Amino acid sequence: MSQHTTRRRLIALATASALSLGLAACGNSSSTSGSSASSDTSSITGKTVRVWFMEGSISDDAIAYLEKTFAEQNPGNTLKVEIQPWDGIVSKLQTSLASKSESPDLVETGNTQTAVFASVGAFAPVDDLYNKVGGDKLIQSFIDAGRWDNQLYALPLYAGARGIIYRKDLFEKANIAVPKTLDELADAAVALGKANPDGVEGFSGMYLSAVDIHGVESLMFAGDGDYATLSNGKWQEKLTDPNTVASLERIQKIFKDGTAYAMDSSASQKNFQKYFNENKVGILVGTGSVAKKIDKELWDAGKVGVMPIPGLKEGSVGKTFAGGSSISLAANAQNPELAKKALEVIFSEDFQKMVAKSGWTPGNTQYGSASEGAFADISTTVIENSKLTPNTPQWGVVAGDNVIRDFFTEIAQGKDVKTVAKETGTKLDATLNQQ
Repeated sequence: MSQHTTRRRLIALATASALSLGLAACGNSSSTSGSSASSDTSSITGKTVRVWFMEGSISDDAIAYLEKTFAEQNPGNTLKVEIQPWDGIVSKLQTSLASKSESPDLVETGNTQTAVFASVGAFAPVDDLYNKVGGDKLIQSFIDAGRWDNQLYALPLYAGARGIIYRKDLFEKANIAVPKTLDELADAAVALGKANPDGVEGFSGMYLSAVDIHGVESLMFAGDGDYATLSNGKWQEKLTDPNTVASLERIQKIFKDGTAYAMDSSASQKNFQKYFNENKVGILVGTGSVAKKIDKELWDAGKVGVMPIPGLKEGSVGKTFAGGSSISLAANAQNPELAKKALEVIFSEDFQKMVAKSGWTPGNTQYGSASEGAFADISTTVIENSKLTPNTPQWGVVAGDNVIRDFFTEIAQGKDVKTVAKETGTKLDATLNQQ
């Protein structure tokens, strides 16, 4: 089967409109791929570079800096950031990136989505920018994920792995020890909820929601669970593996007895730290960016603690999902040369330090020391013990079809873990190995 046919089928699996993306993007990619990072843009004027950032990714201060600095460095031109919701973004990208008139210039994608679009030519190669924006200082696992057919299509914007954020004062009041294993964490969530030491109506020990996919899967990974592994060129589901089943049963225990938010809405989950700030939960699974949103009064009073998600054995650190985003130049970009100038601003020291101060590990790791707060003390350990979901374009199909969200929703609803794992595992085998 030809490579072009394979690419068309990959996207066709995601949505019916995706085929047009593959054809339009592949046919236009040559227009931007050969340009140089040092191209003279001084004669270009009156243009607007459109940048799509995802909600909750980049701070308002960083966005303002990007727009202002770009305008200063490129007189007569402007940059406009357009914030996009995560929900439905794959379908929206498939439509927008296929349009020669509507495509944004630069696009942020989650690191589990990048391969889908890179593999069909929706992005233009940016190999010529690699050394200019950081080279080997860039997050190399994201660089690897951003390559397709030996060309680089995505640069790392930020990374963030998850740890535990908890109310030290509530643990002390309830006489519950800080958990040192995953089993102890689940037990603590249940016990803290029952104790409700401050007598808050509707209190839960922990916030855990099925729609918080990366939070839930981090607990699964920490228990040595996994979605699938690649062996001899074939993906093999691991949801039915005993370690994964045990992890899922532990998660289901928390859903059932340790949280009131198992079926929380996507809209509420986007700001789930509010439950912590309102004294309605005592434990969160979150990134450093979430820790930044915890009320300053709680930090100042010494009521908040952070730690890596524990593993199965005391003293061990559990593996968690290495989330984050990459940024790419659209193959149908209206202003490709100016967009490359914008990428230079995005990977400048000032912008990267702003990303770090928001609680993320910046794409250029040499600026990670700018990170502040208690979570910064554990971020290196957390990142070192993190992992990715299956690195294949087909994972974007899985995510786009909400297979994983539906899977965790069924676990949260109390359905038999082994049955749900077997059914979803069969879907993963079929989708991940689709040619």
